[in-house]
Amino acid sequence: MSYNIKLLVGFIGVGIFIIFIGGLSHSISTGFAGFSGGLPFMIIAIIVCAAAVYDFWSECVRKK
Repeated sequence: MSYNIKLLVGFIGVGIFIIFIGGLSHSISTGFAGFSGGLPFMIIAIIVCAAAVYDFWSECVRKK
């Protein structure tokens, strides 16, 4: 697969993933659990999103 296609598809995929996880985290934090109940999930979501961005950078952006 060419570099430009990998970059475009990876960027779109990571973007949709981060929007989904961010919305899920927001809905859990503002829902019945309240902010303190959603804080552990929010921390895990931030770590998972950071791992997804790093994997995108490692696979698509960095030239090997």
